[in-house]
Amino acid sequence: MNTRQNLGRYGEDRAANYLQDRGYEIIDRNWRSRAGEIDLVARDRDRIVFIEVKTRNGSGYGHPFEAITKEKVSRMRRVVADWCQAKQVSGIQIRLDAISVLISGGRISIEHLKQVF
Repeated sequence: MNTRQNLGRYGEDRAANYLQDRGYEIIDRNWRSRAGEIDLVARDRDRIVFIEVKTRNGSGYGHPFEAITKEKVSRMRRVVADWCQAKQVSGIQIRLDAISVLISGGRISIEHLKQVF
């Protein structure tokens, strides 16, 4: 695993802990289909939440949310449809969220945007 992958895994772990601390149940991680990958899938009461996690070490490359492009959102929607089909999930509310994990000066800042797509 390279440094970027390690950073991404670290950010996903922090995001998963953040969600669990707020009552979410993590039900899948790094689920892949031909269309791409979903970082985290969680249950929030009566809905399934699909979460894109972006992690940055410092702000030299901009805010983590800036990395979520229209193309990324479109691909994420296709992966969500693939996940629902593979898991035979239908008739349940879903939501697409984004979490940024920014590590700067030894401090971790987490932002959670709900229903962003």
